[in-house]
Amino acid sequence: MALIVFLRGVNVGGHRSFRPSVLATQLSAYSVVNVGAAGTLVVRKPGSRTKFLAELRRRLPFETEVSTCGSRDLIRLELENPFHSAEVHPDMIRFMSVLSRAPRLRPRFPIAIPAEGEWFVQLLGSKGRVVYGVYRRHMKTIGCLGRIDSLFGVPATTRSWNTIVAITRLLKDCR
Repeated sequence: MALIVFLRGVNVGGHRSFRPSVLATQLSAYSVVNVGAAGTLVVRKPGSRTKFLAELRRRLPFETEVSTCGSRDLIRLELENPFHSAEVHPDMIRFMSVLSRAPRLRPRFPIAIPAEGEWFVQLLGSKGRVVYGVYRRHMKTIGCLGRIDSLFGVPATTRSWNTIVAITRLLKDCR
């Protein structure tokens, strides 16, 4: 089973900049494919997860939070389409956040961030270590997404739903 790796906070606003495509090439023994510039990797032959993650961290030019999930989990989530009942307007982005480990806290859904006034992020649900929702295009959104960490008690790494769909298509094409 392939492993999906999400690096947190890389290539954002000029901080922790690097080229994930170069990292994928360095990790070619694991058949790594880079997806985009945000530090999302599909590892088609991960072997021992511990050994692979040690090699990944050794090759990163900085320390960062690394979240992972199995390919089956992502494919299953995409097939279930957690957004089927959510009304999504053109100014909203569907997203998924992967928690770095099992959550310490389990809040009730749906959750609006902020809780009072106009919301910028809505969390619709979760499955295992994956949280999904929608956010509005606004300058305050990035700060609101950062509050997912405190809601679940562990670091979360966020990607747009379009990235998740691209990953699942890549995985299906590799079969």
